Amino acid sequence: MRFSSKIERCNLSPIRKFHPYAVEAEAKGRKIYHLNIGQPDIETPKEFFEATQRFHESVLAYAPSPGIPEYLEAVRNYYRKMGIELETGDILATNGGSEALLMALQCILDQGDEVLVPEPFYPNYNTFVNLAGGQIHPVHTCADDGYRYGDRTKIEAEITPKTRAILITNPGNPTGTILTPEETRMIADVARDHNLFLIADEVYREFVYGDEQIISFAQFEDMRENVVIIDSVSKRFSACGARIGALISRNRDLIGHALKICQSRLCSATLDQVGAAALYQVGPDYFAAQKEEYHRRRDTVVEKLNQIPGVFCKCPSGAFYLMAKLPVDDADAFQKWLLTDFEDHGDTVMFAPGEQFYGTPGKGKNEVRIAYVLKQQDLERAIDLLALGIEAYNARKQ
Repeated sequence: MRFSSKIERCNLSPIRKFHPYAVEAEAKGRKIYHLNIGQPDIETPKEFFEATQRFHESVLAYAPSPGIPEYLEAVRNYYRKMGIELETGDILATNGGSEALLMALQCILDQGDEVLVPEPFYPNYNTFVNLAGGQIHPVHTCADDGYRYGDRTKIEAEITPKTRAILITNPGNPTGTILTPEETRMIADVARDHNLFLIADEVYREFVYGDEQIISFAQFEDMRENVVIIDSVSKRFSACGARIGALISRNRDLIGHALKICQSRLCSATLDQVGAAALYQVGPDYFAAQKEEYHRRRDTVVEKLNQIPGVFCKCPSGAFYLMAKLPVDDADAFQKWLLTDFEDHGDTVMFAPGEQFYGTPGKGKNEVRIAYVLKQQDLERAIDLLALGIEAYNARKQ
């Protein structure tokens, strides 16, 4: 049977591809410390569950395709607190940030069009761009420079006649890199001057650990036609399973086209939207405690990684991920081996191999993404397992 060339170009997620090996390892009684997936263990605010429990309609009906009014207004108020005025019609409820991104790309791209994306990037971007008929054109970054890409000359050098959009994550996944206000403005200027869409994935906005000032691309009034914001409750409120996000743009033509897709999939889950709307009632104390906890976890992981001989890791500024270079020849093969052949007192560890976080062939082969989403004691044990695993893996070849 013949399959679509678009789906054939897609790879399995490096974050989830080792799941079958993990199942086999657990069947052998091994405990796995999961550093491979950005699933927070911080409790979801009780407001979500209380709101869904108060839902007493006799029929669980379709929600409006653009989203229920309570959710759209909650998102609008959230942005208003940042000084960003949106109309309800600027927001579409989506099944997580992933669907919002896929919708935006489907509205923008024709076959063969290109999207500029700084690498390393979230691997599902590749899947979404391929499914929309396009391809990623990577903007190269360097670990030694903290994966920074806020250089106008570097970005403009990668623009081709096929370029339709710039896609960035701020703060970055997988790097934790944060754009300065000046870099943010510069990238907006590049998109405007070259008549490109600027798709800004800002789902990690609250996770900033130093004095860095982070601003949303939605704040630029002169970019109303260019900017598309991808948002979600998943990470902000530790509610990944709710699968509620938002596609936000003041470009009404884009929203009108995206609404066609919203209508074709009918709606995002009604109850989840009810709960998500209530999450936006959470106060600043929740975010302050969350940030403090992740800050502590980040410092623990960075300190312990840098104690492992041959590991290179710079301290990230935001999100809850980091990229690290390991003294192994192939992180993909190393991860498989950790699940099939390695254990220490019945324990092993998972990370996300780095090669598929890049668009440039051959890059990232000895890099990994680590999500520091486990409790302090578990993180310490996980990095100790990584150190033991590296030593044992390399000793096999001696």
